[in-house]
Order: sequence, then structure tokens, then C-alpha cells
Amino acid sequence: MFAVELEFSGDPARLELRAGHRSKLAALHEAGRLRLAGPWADESGALLVFDVPNEAAVREILADDPYYRAIGVTVARNRRVERRRRPGRQIGVIGASNSA
Repeated sequence: MFAVELEFSGDPARLELRAGHRSKLAALHEAGRLRLAGPWADESGALLVFDVPNEAAVREILADDPYYRAIGVTVARNRRVERRRRPGRQIGVIGASNSA
């Protein structure tokens, strides 16, 4: 998995591309390639978590969506998230309930 952090400036130009961007995110989620996406509470940026095998797949997703190149949007970080399993412990999954 990979976590991508976006930073937003005050420029509203990105908003023109947001509807198309959200459609692309919905399709990625339906395909099982997007685990989580949403803005920070202060609207200064957003976090996206992609369930893809490698960084090349993340780059392909980012290249396919003009939103990531819009004025006012900066891809601040793209980091691999390591899944670790410990014997006898269940791993929490973003977006899933871990309650018994």
C-alpha cells in the first residue's frame, strides 16, 4: 500500500477538476485500488491510501488524473505503507471495523 499526501494552496483552480477527480477515485475504490481518501479537517490538503503493488502503479494513477497537476495541488509525499503481521494479532484495516 502507498499513502499519498496532498497539499492545497488557496488557489481555487483545482476545484474545477474536483468532480472528475472524485469520479476517478470512486472507480479506483470500486476496483479495490483505493482504500481511503479525504481532505484534512482544515482543508489544507488530503490523504489517499492506494492498495497497489508498487510505486510505479501509484505514479500511473497520479499521471492519469489531471487533478494532481492542477494549480493549487502539490503531491507532498508518496510513501510505502508496510503491513506487519504479528502472531496472534489481527491487523486493523482502514475503513473496516475491528470490533468483535
